[in-house]
Amino acid sequence: MTSTWVNWAGYQMCRPAVTARPESTDELRTVLAKAAAAGHHVRVAGAGHSFTDAVLTDGALVSLERLNRVLDVDSERGLVRVQAGISLAEASERMHEHGFAFPNLGDINVQSLAGATATGTHGTGAKLMNLSAPMHSIELMLADGSTIEVNAENDPDAWRAARVSIGALGIVTAITVEAVPSFVLEAVERPIPLDEILADLDGYIDGNDHFEFYVFPHSPLALTKRNNRTDKPEKPTSAAMHWINSRLLQNYTFEALCKMGRARPSLIPGFNRFAARVGGYNAAVDRSYRIFSTQRDVRMNEMEYAIPREHAAEAIRRVKAVTERAGFDVPFPIEVRWVAGDDAFLSPATGRDTCYIAVHMYTGMVWEPLFREVEKIFEDYDGRPHWGKRHFQTAETLRSRYPEWDRFIDVRKRLDPNGLFSNAYTDRVLGPVG
Repeated sequence: MTSTWVNWAGYQMCRPAVTARPESTDELRTVLAKAAAAGHHVRVAGAGHSFTDAVLTDGALVSLERLNRVLDVDSERGLVRVQAGISLAEASERMHEHGFAFPNLGDINVQSLAGATATGTHGTGAKLMNLSAPMHSIELMLADGSTIEVNAENDPDAWRAARVSIGALGIVTAITVEAVPSFVLEAVERPIPLDEILADLDGYIDGNDHFEFYVFPHSPLALTKRNNRTDKPEKPTSAAMHWINSRLLQNYTFEALCKMGRARPSLIPGFNRFAARVGGYNAAVDRSYRIFSTQRDVRMNEMEYAIPREHAAEAIRRVKAVTERAGFDVPFPIEVRWVAGDDAFLSPATGRDTCYIAVHMYTGMVWEPLFREVEKIFEDYDGRPHWGKRHFQTAETLRSRYPEWDRFIDVRKRLDPNGLFSNAYTDRVLGPVG
């Protein structure tokens, strides 16, 4: 079956020769055999929330949306095994039924677990690593249709490579997650002057389980989000207030301002100051996965980079100054989060405590000049791009930024020696196989 695939933002599109939605690993194995026989490359699509061309192919495009079941729950060891196509939202709900949760999540929960981890997706929390870190073991289907199970003991290099793989090693079919007991978070969202935050940045980061903020160009205010574990009973925001905050303000009103700003860019600074004043107040006590997730309907382009934590304040000031330059007309806020370092070979946070800084541009507006200018700042701090967000790097420019780059490449050559799972994106950012 063929069809046109388009990502969530609407900027990436391809028309593969074959589109497959297997319901079992046996069906997936057949897809791979047919693709190899036809000389097609194979890529896997999740929920389409990556902004790059990582999925695009004219060969075989595989969706794992039907491989979305919870396979096993080991309550004693806290291990939850799921099929790789399950969404973060569904996995969170099913895990909670057994008394478990992910230790950390980002603010979007519609991605597939395999897609989110393959691109190094993350949440925020100075003592918490990105979403791929709790992967206890990973089942991979290789180009010949065989499956292997990799973990820290039986194949540590393949395990460290497969946790953030950009889909370049094989197809992840199942994941065993090291879950934590379900927990409740108390969320407090408040606007605070950016200068005040940057003057005591470590205090905010280390003083909260999860701390992040958004800051609009041309506004002195940062919209802070502090999520902390609590023993308080669940007391979610009322349905009416949730609709006002999540739907009316963060989506309907914000999109209306973006549309007006796109039509008349001179209005954007005033709109941004207005949005910062009215959009930053909220409080709730609820299950962790409900607090973490936010409904995002406003389409945009995004670039996000990971830099060493110690450079955060300086980089934030520089990025904000660029977004306020005449001619860039940025209606979206800068997003700032933190994670602990990990050891996945291609994780943007590998080997160092990390600050993530993201810039966005509303759909239909010119984005490339801004992103290129901001990328220059990130390069001054040995920045590593989020693998699912816009960037202009190549294998040549990236190799020196990852201490164990060559070990990933060695695993890739071992597991996919003929490059069945490659495409233009992987060739550009990893280099061709061989």
